Amino acid sequence: MKKYYLGLLLMSASTLQSQKFPDLKAPVAEKQEHIREMHGDKVNDPYYWMIDYFKKGKDSTKVVDYLKAENSYWQGMMKDTEPFRDKLFQEMKARIKEKDESVPVFKNGYYYYTKTETGKQYFKYCRKKGNLNAPEEVILDVDQLAEGHSYYSATGFSISPDNSKIIYGVDDVSRRQYQLFLKDLSTGKTTDLGIKNTDGDATWANDNKTIYYTENNPITLLSEKIKRHTLGTDSSKDAVVYEEKDKSNYIGVGKSKNEKFIMIYSSATTSSETRYLDADNPNGTFKVFQPRMKDVLYDVTPLEDKFLITTNKDALNFKVMETPLDKTGVENWKDFIPHRKDVLMEGISEFKNYLVFSERQNGLTQLVIYDRKTGKKEFLKFDEPVYTVSPSGNPEYNTDNFRFSYTSMITPSSQYEQDLKTEKRTLLKQQEVLGGYDKKNYITERLFAVAKDGTKIPISIVYKKGFKKDGNSPLLLYAYGSYGNSMNATFSSTRLSLLDRGFAFAIAHIRGGQEMGRQWYEDGKMMKKKNTFTDFIDAGEYLVKEKYTSPKHLYAQGGSAGGLLMGAVVNMSPNLWNGVISQVPFVDVVNTMLDESIPLTTNEYDEWGNPNNKEAYFYMKSYSPYENIEKKSYPNLLVTTGLHDSQVQYFEPAKWVAKLRDMKTDNNVLLLKTDMDYGHGGASGRFDYLKDVALVYAFMFKLEGINQ
Repeated sequence: MKKYYLGLLLMSASTLQSQKFPDLKAPVAEKQEHIREMHGDKVNDPYYWMIDYFKKGKDSTKVVDYLKAENSYWQGMMKDTEPFRDKLFQEMKARIKEKDESVPVFKNGYYYYTKTETGKQYFKYCRKKGNLNAPEEVILDVDQLAEGHSYYSATGFSISPDNSKIIYGVDDVSRRQYQLFLKDLSTGKTTDLGIKNTDGDATWANDNKTIYYTENNPITLLSEKIKRHTLGTDSSKDAVVYEEKDKSNYIGVGKSKNEKFIMIYSSATTSSETRYLDADNPNGTFKVFQPRMKDVLYDVTPLEDKFLITTNKDALNFKVMETPLDKTGVENWKDFIPHRKDVLMEGISEFKNYLVFSERQNGLTQLVIYDRKTGKKEFLKFDEPVYTVSPSGNPEYNTDNFRFSYTSMITPSSQYEQDLKTEKRTLLKQQEVLGGYDKKNYITERLFAVAKDGTKIPISIVYKKGFKKDGNSPLLLYAYGSYGNSMNATFSSTRLSLLDRGFAFAIAHIRGGQEMGRQWYEDGKMMKKKNTFTDFIDAGEYLVKEKYTSPKHLYAQGGSAGGLLMGAVVNMSPNLWNGVISQVPFVDVVNTMLDESIPLTTNEYDEWGNPNNKEAYFYMKSYSPYENIEKKSYPNLLVTTGLHDSQVQYFEPAKWVAKLRDMKTDNNVLLLKTDMDYGHGGASGRFDYLKDVALVYAFMFKLEGINQ
């Protein structure tokens, strides 16, 4: 070994998983004493030095060399699966229709759509004027723009009100920090606006020359300022129209659907605030809609005669209120759709004559049509036991046509249009699965596990007909369980490669999400966070008890905050899983939440707590995966990260794996894969990510003895 290899020690891994893996030597990371002292608690963090690349960048060869050594190790351990992984990649890619078009969306006189071409990783953004028989105009050729980049993300396509210009954002590093470009659609000329560190979106005022954008801190990545830019001027002189002082808030800017207002949003997970400005008066002063209130979230929907407000003020599951255009203070708000204990109000799609409410009841999404003239309500009905439905592609305000997407674990993504006046429903497009797919060959169920405190935990599951519930079948259990993000049951063509080889796939709708209403989220955050982990364990134990699988054949997967879940459950119940896939995992909770220089930390205090508070510190420490590794057996583990990850820095999983290697007493396999080119979301191309899916599947198949 070369000397720079950290002075890494080497250890032998004996009899790995019944000789399914080769007997290769795993890298063992160097230890350096680093004492964290907090609230009278002293903790040695021997792998703290791995933060070095984050602090020093390319000058830190020591960290990079360690990550490369881990990459060499996983590649050696999985080398015999290379032909199978390639087969899986080609199999999954073959199901995707390479030459395809999205359903055209009408806005302001044009139909907009994207199209993909055979062999191309990205797409072209196009439009047609007036009708779909008009000549095609390719606005942006992202395939061409991405040439020469290992990562390329173009986003925020914002067309000027007069349809003559587009502004879009580009990230070619994978840090989710975008640079803004302007393209003149009449001349084809593209201009770098000199605006960096944005979220990629720009919002046009109605004068066709003024834009607003969000500027992020380049170090912490926090959204800090809303700026105004006039085309043709020096961007370094852009005016700050709003600056957020609270580091726990995310901010953004957008335009109302009726094109009348520019809206600035500031929100943490427990309170929010909105400012608004007449879009015809871009140099005016933004007005505060209602000053932020403790523990009150509100979202504003402008109509031509009033504002609607979706809020949790005195309404745990949110309700809709209304207020006049000239009296926006909370004292003027009146109930429009009252609060219901059993229904979570999630949002409004507004039209001139109708409203469509997105709701969630008993864990399932639902859409409700509201006639603004008559007050009549109608629920859209669907047949399957588990499904997901949501508004999709409705930028036009003056229309009676409403579009929505529908999917389930056996129904490919389907785009519908409903005439709100006649109630006629039209299927515009269903995701095409090449090679033949028949949903009748698969079964989806909705199950309920009972948590130790008596709470019923919904589980959505899918498997192929012939799946035996005798305890010998393999099953992959997935969950997230944070930020109130609900994990909906959806279709995946890549998942067929798993189901067709005998696996079942299940989603545990655990607390910390919002599937069963706002209380479901409240009961899985802050000082109740452990409910998230015990719910997942209880879901796994239920599936074993009901003989869908057994610990020898049960696998778990989660990413980001779901990676925290994976780290917690392998500490709390290591013998329940044969294999665990932990992707870009947030596993060093205490150290990260104590370091405000790490991106997005202060935004997270409302989710996990602030460890500068003694009670929060010790509660976090009691579940943080990195802090709670013990000398005991752990399941087989595949851990992935990205060197440029903006959400969960690479050093968290790297430290976690190093400490696991040092402490675990088993001979099970532990692999760390670091993508040296990408960040939190992985590859940017539409096919490259399939290689990562193929690796995950091959890892489980290898443990199951499935090799074709």
